[in-house]
Amino acid sequence: MDTFNIFAINARFFAKPKDTENDALQFLPYMSHLLKFCYLFLAFSMLACQPREKVKDEDSSKALETENTTEQNKKKRTEVKTVVFFGNSLTAGYGLDPREAFPALIQNKLDSLGLKYNVINAGLSGETTSGGDSRVDWVLNQQPDVFVLELGANDGLRGIPLAETRANLQSIINKVRKKNPEVEIVLAGMQIPPNMGPEYTAEFRTIFPELAQTNDIALIPFLLDGVAGNPELNQRDGIHPTAKGQIIVASNVWSVLEPLVR
Repeated sequence: MDTFNIFAINARFFAKPKDTENDALQFLPYMSHLLKFCYLFLAFSMLACQPREKVKDEDSSKALETENTTEQNKKKRTEVKTVVFFGNSLTAGYGLDPREAFPALIQNKLDSLGLKYNVINAGLSGETTSGGDSRVDWVLNQQPDVFVLELGANDGLRGIPLAETRANLQSIINKVRKKNPEVEIVLAGMQIPPNMGPEYTAEFRTIFPELAQTNDIALIPFLLDGVAGNPELNQRDGIHPTAKGQIIVASNVWSVLEPLVR
């Protein structure tokens, strides 16, 4: 059917002042075709618009996703993490400039490798495991990503019951993990002179590897390895490392810490 016939309605129909029944019947087919044409045109218009809106939404979603990923990667590159060394006078650097203590040497090592970490020296001279357990909550406000636990030597030198030392160290580990389950914990192993007898000394030495295994944390086998007992690397008290001794201690720590901060 010719499209123009839809609009080519009999001129006589419009010329009459009064519609007749025949004229009305004649007009109905044309109106039916016109309505069908309008419905088809509307349907095609809706179908044509729908994919464009969908594509537009998908493009916007992909653009937002890409932007978020870029921001997250940028944040990871610029984020500075925290390493807390929690210990006693060995960590504090007793008798030395704080810049000579092994935590400061670890900071220098991290900086030289371009690793974005801030080292906090939370060492306190004379600290026991009991004292550490009491103050660790405050230290954890620093929100460490890596927590190096160096306590127990003063317990051993004072003959504190070994079960108490073990329980205090476990309590500290529990508190650290409760604060941040994702934190990396490093336990510094320690040994003591045989002043308290061979049994006490031997059992003291086993506390650290056993706790490390039980809690699945990293272990520095013996913090003072290569330093303890060497007069040239220790101060006059024979206990605290000199600046040269601290360099060796830092090397002992770094050998375990490095895989965790890379």
